[in-house]
Amino acid sequence: MALEDAANVIDEAFTRKDLQGNAYEATYAGATSFLRRKYTKDLVGVDIAVTGIPFDCAVTNRPGTRFGPRAVREASTLQSPDAPYGWDVDPMSEFNVVDYGDLAFDHAKIWAFPKALQNHIAGILATDTACLSIGGDHYVSYPILKAHVEKYGPLSLLHFDAHSDTWVDDDPDRIDHGTMFYKAVKEGLVDVERSVQVGIRSTNADNLGVPTIDAPEVHRIGPEAVVEKIKSILGDNQTYLTFDIDCLDPAFAPGTGTPVWGGLSSGQAAAILRGLAGINVVGMDVVEVSPQYDTSGATAIAGAHVAVELLCLWAHHKKFGV
Repeated sequence: MALEDAANVIDEAFTRKDLQGNAYEATYAGATSFLRRKYTKDLVGVDIAVTGIPFDCAVTNRPGTRFGPRAVREASTLQSPDAPYGWDVDPMSEFNVVDYGDLAFDHAKIWAFPKALQNHIAGILATDTACLSIGGDHYVSYPILKAHVEKYGPLSLLHFDAHSDTWVDDDPDRIDHGTMFYKAVKEGLVDVERSVQVGIRSTNADNLGVPTIDAPEVHRIGPEAVVEKIKSILGDNQTYLTFDIDCLDPAFAPGTGTPVWGGLSSGQAAAILRGLAGINVVGMDVVEVSPQYDTSGATAIAGAHVAVELLCLWAHHKKFGV
């Protein structure tokens, strides 16, 4: 399909027959699946599925991330139909990528949400399909991580964020987007010494020994050195990558629940993610996009761009193995 065919194409999310190839469809019209991928629950032959987690009941500040998956999907339609810039792999043309839709759950039974999400992701992984999740507040990473650990065993955690999310919380029933990585470490889900947090710029009494490259260090040493440090820590470990959009400075991503100034620029984030080509990413998410706090749509656009970079990271290792 070529660009001139766009005049005759609409609603590819429902009408497309193939699972590969870029979509040439008017950005302002049609069904807004992620990157116009096919909406399907059939994962036979699928390499990676994108799924939305519209949940924001664990926030400590401004709610609204339940609208994140829809906003990121819509923003993804602004992406170029050409191969992703800065990469030597095109996941949309070289792999079978689909939109699996959103997690369905009872919003009035919050206590049942964690297991519902864990089962949702486990069902995808059981078909040997990789998964990119779009939140949703950052708590969602915890049940998602559990599902991945069930399949792969303890993982390295690559965590982009303004906050460490390791506040002490020994109550297994609490659902909080600031404590889930404390629980993940205490439960042995992550390999602490081979994990790393990037972009942190808020105080926490204890990050539980997880190596940290805070935002001031990112600014001081630059993306290339950050990439080198991350790779030296992760090695070839299987890695779960989570990207909280508030890792970016509010100038680039104002639409989030707990914004903190002094963060990464979108250019720094892009350079770091592209520089990480070769790491062994087995699961990933983009979280904390709250579109109602951003009248320009810049945060959702940033979230969509980050999601594409994560797809490319996964595809690069899948294709080249290094």
